Amino acid sequence: MEPTITPSGPLAEALALGGPVVAVLCAMSVLGLAIVLLKLWQFAQIRIWERSFVDPVLADWHSGRREAALSALDGRRNPVAIALAGAMRTLHGGAGEATAREEAARVGARELSALRSYFRPLEVIGSLAPLLGLLGTVMGMIEAFRALEAAGSQVDPAILSGGIWEALLTTAVGLVVAIPAVAALNWLERIVERLHEDMQDALTRVFTRGMGAEDAIEDAAAGATAAHAH
Repeated sequence: MEPTITPSGPLAEALALGGPVVAVLCAMSVLGLAIVLLKLWQFAQIRIWERSFVDPVLADWHSGRREAALSALDGRRNPVAIALAGAMRTLHGGAGEATAREEAARVGARELSALRSYFRPLEVIGSLAPLLGLLGTVMGMIEAFRALEAAGSQVDPAILSGGIWEALLTTAVGLVVAIPAVAALNWLERIVERLHEDMQDALTRVFTRGMGAEDAIEDAAAGATAAHAH
């Protein structure tokens, strides 16, 4: 008869001691990691951190080189570029500013909604994992005291202490799963929030002919020079 191969190691030991609750928590941790990796891949594909194209495109647009500005945005998957292209194409097509603003808001909301996909499952993992860990601890404590009661007068302190640490194991696993999930969720949400802020800034500059960073620096330097001359 072939020997039975059993898994060994800390994970196998935790699964054996923690039972179904630890198994569920391990599955949740795998799901959370998969979501984080998926979001990072999505962000990398659209180059979510890129903003270098904004100032040149706006400079072309306000200088009357509208075709050049639209051409520079073609093919870009960055949500800021997509929202800018939507507003500029609407204006270039002869529509009014109100219509262009509505189109930019629609496109921007669609892009932001796509970026926030799968945030809810990650939030559920972060909030549910500690509760599952606590549930496993309570169930383990019940089992430990039941064994203590069954022992009667032949009480062995090892029975109680062993049951307690096995029960507390599920709480520890729940926290280990929840803490990275909550941290990753807050980091991803901050990335999307920053994108939203930059998108609003870029769209406002389309309609208000706002100055770019270089223009603001040049004007500030000119003002300082004039003040010094006086």
